[in-house]
Amino acid sequence: MKEPSLKILSLLMVVATLVVIAGCAGEASSDLTTELTSQAGVAPAKKTYEDLIVGFAQIGDESEWRTANTVSIKSEAERLGVELRFSDAQQQQENQIKAIRSFIAQQVDVIGVSPVVETGWESVFQEAKDAGIPIILVDRRADVPEDLYVTLVGSDFVEEGRNAARVMAELLDGKGRIVELAGTVNSAPANDRYNGFREVLKDYPEMRIVASNSGDFTVAKGREVMEEFLQAYDRDIDALYAHNDDMAIGAIKAIETYGLKPGKDIKIVSVDATRDAFEAMLAGKLNATVECNPLLGPQFFDLALKVVNGEDVPKWIKSEESVFFPDNAAEVMANRIY
Repeated sequence: MKEPSLKILSLLMVVATLVVIAGCAGEASSDLTTELTSQAGVAPAKKTYEDLIVGFAQIGDESEWRTANTVSIKSEAERLGVELRFSDAQQQQENQIKAIRSFIAQQVDVIGVSPVVETGWESVFQEAKDAGIPIILVDRRADVPEDLYVTLVGSDFVEEGRNAARVMAELLDGKGRIVELAGTVNSAPANDRYNGFREVLKDYPEMRIVASNSGDFTVAKGREVMEEFLQAYDRDIDALYAHNDDMAIGAIKAIETYGLKPGKDIKIVSVDATRDAFEAMLAGKLNATVECNPLLGPQFFDLALKVVNGEDVPKWIKSEESVFFPDNAAEVMANRIY
């Protein structure tokens, strides 16, 4: 075997010395150690989950789906030993932007964010890129150049809208008047579920959306807007399309108060497939729910570790999802964890 050169041996001795004193010398020593190790032909050690410091800017707690998503992120971080710095933006974009800037100042390894709306992110994402901190989008898309984030993990919201429309067409036999409870204005799921539903409806000229308004993904707002629909159209509503289960649950209460039977007098299709939706289907008050999987914690941290270790990852990792109906609700619900 060829003996190592004197230069390499000297470099390795320097590296060993820097490792010992790195705690006193700070980040500059760490950077120099990495550079010298590379010059010596020794690959830097890959990080483990226990090495990771991750900042996560969550939207808030607007729905049962979001609660399950937060639990998935937090519990997976704890299981893996990741240091998680978590921020609840309470549905305010400015709070998410502040959180991201705070994570940048803290020099975390990775930033995860579920953008409350699609627009208004380019500046702060650029700040993260300039600081060398990769951003992973979780659940929701942001309207920014693709070089400002590493990857997106989450659902195909357009396909969810298409699936909801296909189910609705079967329920109504291709004919009827529909009201729509849309999600948060300018959010990715609201925009895409809106467009996907209408894409399929083009094939059903006798199915019409007669009213659409935002219920902001909440039970309370969903009930309020459904009450307005009923006051405006009385019994001339055949079906309701809700962009999430929470709004559908609120609407069910409004329909019952109005003296109609949800699921019968007014057919209802919603999105998410939460436990509340399964209970509503078992009670005969909801006709179908399109799945949107919130349990993204394992995928998110797997991606985070790969990214900090320089591995290539896909630009979009889509969730695998289904559509559920009352006839299989009891069986599926038995194994449901959200």
